[in-house]
Amino acid sequence: MAQALLFPLIETGMVPLAAVRAAVGSQASAERLVAQHPGLAVRADAAEAWAAPVVLLAVKPQMLEAVAAAAPAVAAEPGADPPLLISVLAGVTLARLQRLFPGHRIVRAVPNTPCLVRAGLTALAWGEGVAPGQRAWVQQLFAQVGEVLELPEAQLDGFLALTSSGPAFVALIAEAMADGAVAAGLPRAMAQHLAHRTLAGTAALLHERELHPGQLKDMVTSPGGTTIAGLRQLERSGVRSALIEAVLAAAERSRQLA
Repeated sequence: MAQALLFPLIETGMVPLAAVRAAVGSQASAERLVAQHPGLAVRADAAEAWAAPVVLLAVKPQMLEAVAAAAPAVAAEPGADPPLLISVLAGVTLARLQRLFPGHRIVRAVPNTPCLVRAGLTALAWGEGVAPGQRAWVQQLFAQVGEVLELPEAQLDGFLALTSSGPAFVALIAEAMADGAVAAGLPRAMAQHLAHRTLAGTAALLHERELHPGQLKDMVTSPGGTTIAGLRQLERSGVRSALIEAVLAAAERSRQLA
């Protein structure tokens, strides 16, 4: 997720490559990242990265305590705002982050992987003491890669389940639809292309025309036709219920990670 956010921002010029100090878990990871992005300063030691005025924290939640224990103490320069820590960790609360990183002002960000193509969604929740200028900078940062919303922290688990886990659910649907088309006789490459374009076009139609999904379904479904036959099978198989439960399970897992 750090790369999904960082490299589009570098491409737009919002964040200069020379201003970035990346810290990763091993020397092998550092070498691989430098090979992918020549000129990026990457270290397996995070000390230099922690000295930055803005830190993007993107580790597995299970690693948080160890990362916090190894982080050096920081303090703001006289008359300056305290440094900013932007966390993209699933489920980890503002209160816990503030306890672990007392020298920082904390922002929780919940972005999703479509940020890679600047079509992302990001929700922001603010910790105490984040200065107005810092808020504006963070909003501008994430606006470079998609739409930005400010939400109460209590709503972030549901947002994450829908928007961050949701791309995996949609990808599974795309794969299954392509498999069905292959079973119906289409070549694999064509089936995958058509499945992707169908999903993208449908999403664009729903969004741009501000249609309720039920309206679009009814527009496509004629009496006794092919679509109602397929919909009947989806309902028989419990697809609607399965997707509801998938989002709820993802939200619950986010709460557990807290």
